[in-house]
Amino acid sequence: MYQGPCRNNVVLRRRRLLKSALCGALGAGILDASLGKASAAPGPVPQPRIAAAIPQLDALAQKLLASSGIPGMAIAVVQGPKTIFAKGYGVAKAGTPALINPDTVFQLASVSKSVGATVVARQVGNGSVAWNTPMRELLPWFALSGPKATALVTIGDLYAHRSGLPDHAGDLLESVGYGRDDVLHRLRYVPLDGFRTKYHYTNFGLTAAAQAVAVKSGQDWAVLSEQMIYQPLGMSRTSSRFADFESRPNHAVGHVPVDGKFVPGPPRDPDAQSPAGGVSSSVNDLAKWLSMMLGMGNVGGTQLIPEAALRPVIEQQILTRPAHDGRPAGYYGFGFNVGTSDAGRMLADHSGAFIMGAATCFMIIPSTNLGIVVLTNARLIGVPEALCLSFFDWVQYGALQKDWAAEMAKAFAGITAPEGSLAGQRQPPLPFPPKPLPFYTGIYNSAYYGKLLVGVENGGLVLTLGPAGVKYKCRHWAGDVFAMTAGGESAVPGSLFKAVFTGRQVALELFETEGPGLGVFTR
Repeated sequence: MYQGPCRNNVVLRRRRLLKSALCGALGAGILDASLGKASAAPGPVPQPRIAAAIPQLDALAQKLLASSGIPGMAIAVVQGPKTIFAKGYGVAKAGTPALINPDTVFQLASVSKSVGATVVARQVGNGSVAWNTPMRELLPWFALSGPKATALVTIGDLYAHRSGLPDHAGDLLESVGYGRDDVLHRLRYVPLDGFRTKYHYTNFGLTAAAQAVAVKSGQDWAVLSEQMIYQPLGMSRTSSRFADFESRPNHAVGHVPVDGKFVPGPPRDPDAQSPAGGVSSSVNDLAKWLSMMLGMGNVGGTQLIPEAALRPVIEQQILTRPAHDGRPAGYYGFGFNVGTSDAGRMLADHSGAFIMGAATCFMIIPSTNLGIVVLTNARLIGVPEALCLSFFDWVQYGALQKDWAAEMAKAFAGITAPEGSLAGQRQPPLPFPPKPLPFYTGIYNSAYYGKLLVGVENGGLVLTLGPAGVKYKCRHWAGDVFAMTAGGESAVPGSLFKAVFTGRQVALELFETEGPGLGVFTR
């Protein structure tokens, strides 16, 4: 599920994992303990073992709902074209009686990438585009910082996160109010790292590719998604518009932890990166989509997506984690993570999460003809992943191979801690005093982020940035260093970042994470 442990910087890793969604294959990163015992040519799974796994899954779901404190979740399991299990647990909003059922709509976060990849695959199948169509043929204005990469980058490069854009490039632009087109235009300022040689997970890189496909079709992305996938599959509760999600009478509200309890959080509008994180759906709808995936595009005897166009999404397109310690390598396809289960079976999956309160996961193992999806309405603590892994342990072995609930709780506790170099640090007892606060005030500028207004409010510095006028409060730390807080999708509560003033410049640690020098603003 995670790309995270492939990163070198723990602080950046935590923020990137939590920003808009989790990613990385079940066969890579922090969950690679589930691999490593691969056997050659696994045989079919006995039907009685599948039947026995369902009540185990149901019991574990109820146990996790009670022990984790999350308000609600929904689960569906498909076997080929049939949904063999679908159930809701808990409530859509804490403190209300609205029970979750299999038709309750959740925000999918980064599971949207996999759903959107099948939209593109259908366009590939009808000849509108190809996975290797250069972006310059579709969006002539789209550019990367390297001219060669700009000329060569394709739809597939961006859907496989191999464009060279660094992890989550553009996410912070969205967090301060820039819309989709503004973000995509500004990506040209971001230094590249490893065009077609390295995996760096980017919401807006993938969004650029989807936008190019939509422009070629003559429709916006939400309409194209409806026409290509949602309507043909009968996914009547699925949309790529945030307004549709909010207007559903039966939708799950996101929750965040406060004083040990999950409470409703602020809404998360992901329309700017809709192809990467903006889909909302129910488990009943996603069961239809999973069945289509297991059928390699075939639905009820009709080939909705040609197999040649769809199969590349679950083929190895870029290495995400090299083999090590006897465990196989992990890969990313086009919008899907690709790995190998501990029983030697090919698997595809994706996770998603919003800091503001969503955690989702699906997993398919084609050789078992099974798929599972788990949606929750609370900030990630590993519940969806634990259920997916546990289910396929029961399917492959008839018993749990590991206490996945405990493993996931431990793993998520390690990656959801506050970020920033000042988080958890004690201010120097006798810090050097700052200059008079008006010395720091004024208008600063960054080619990437735009204008930054530094002002004084209530005796402290306040930084105002972006079209949305997002404010970041600062308190003095030592000398010309101030401690800056951030919220929303930018950072988990308790995070604390440096703002360092030097002459006519200020360097903001939080905004340095998308590329060296990008977080330096000049007055």
